[in-house]
Amino acid sequence: MAGDEWYAVWTRSNCEHLVVEQLAAKAFTSFLPETAVRARRDGKVGVVRMPIFPGYLFVRRAMDKASYVEILKARGVVRILDGGWSRLTPIPADEVDAIQRLVHSGVPLFPHAYFHQGDRVRVVEGPLVGLEGLFVREQPNRGRLVISINLLRASVAVEVDIASVDACRPRHGM
Repeated sequence: MAGDEWYAVWTRSNCEHLVVEQLAAKAFTSFLPETAVRARRDGKVGVVRMPIFPGYLFVRRAMDKASYVEILKARGVVRILDGGWSRLTPIPADEVDAIQRLVHSGVPLFPHAYFHQGDRVRVVEGPLVGLEGLFVREQPNRGRLVISINLLRASVAVEVDIASVDACRPRHGM
């Protein structure tokens, strides 16, 4: 998949699954991060899968004009973030990879406010070893690891024990 990059696709309300199905039929690689939530329907409480970033999904593709147009043809697509086909903004693969690891880890996830500042941490033990994100302290021994998709200005968080994270070294250029 050399040259393939991740792009955020903005969809109409509640059309994420419809768009994923159409893109799969056209052989596009897509990722719709979801989490299980409790919901009440017809007076009964059950668990349903809901998008973590409502109205958005991710497509991995070496984007040329033909691919761009094919994505836009899918019923339910509003646009590919950021602007026209000649100036699209790819999402860094490590951001999408981190979200994929969270989704596949089976740990409870919940939406979280997007942060511009915070302590950058790396998980050093448990099923999320190696993930980096922002740490938000909630209790003396526990907090949330927040992982963000910067282009969407959206984040997802998972509860972590303070003993399972270490401070990251600053990256160059940050």
